[in-house]
Amino acid sequence: MLKAVLFDLDDTLFSTTQFARIARWNAVKAMVAAGLDLPPEDVLRELEEVITEFTSNYDAHFDQLLRRLRAKSLDTVNPALVVAAGVVAYHDTKFRELAPFGDVFPLLRSLRQMGLRTGIITHGLTIKQAEKLIRLGILPFFEPKSIFISEQIGISKPNPKLYALACRDMGLEPSEVMYVGDNPPHDIAPPQTIGMIAVWARRAAKHDLEGTGIEPDHIVEDFDELREILRDHYGLE
Repeated sequence: MLKAVLFDLDDTLFSTTQFARIARWNAVKAMVAAGLDLPPEDVLRELEEVITEFTSNYDAHFDQLLRRLRAKSLDTVNPALVVAAGVVAYHDTKFRELAPFGDVFPLLRSLRQMGLRTGIITHGLTIKQAEKLIRLGILPFFEPKSIFISEQIGISKPNPKLYALACRDMGLEPSEVMYVGDNPPHDIAPPQTIGMIAVWARRAAKHDLEGTGIEPDHIVEDFDELREILRDHYGLE
């Protein structure tokens, strides 16, 4: 009997990829407007390289960007102001653009009406992931003790111990819990190894199933399809 549905966060409940693309482009345009005299397309391309090399959790992307660009215009412009312009533009975009997929709120309301418990298991830095939950406006749908952030827990995806701990802390058997995520090696295979039901949400997924040998219990394009699965396979109206 299904008792809970837990979710990944990035590219599952909202499009991290789309948001990042918009926010980085706005940041680059602001840096150019602040005096970085280079084509914005070139700056963006270099920024993407910085993020790839230093990871998205690095906290000085723009500083590293200016170091490697070595733009002559920075001889007459305060680099700190250029960096600040990028930071402000990025965060302004976050205030305006960060939003869940349109079918997230209806689904979460329905799960609550069905009597199912809900939670989050997400990989990333504690404060960054917590901020996303608050900005997305979805936090009220989850129990305070059903939010599991890898850094805070001390266990990182794809370690199945992260999923086992979540089930244990919620007082549930893995077989009673469904997990919905976008990344097959991180969100499908690990929960399946401990007996959870794994659903691949592929609409914003950056990783495919091909060549992985991973077989999700269910595959959905959107949460209307998930609603149908809950009805047809688990008897939940």
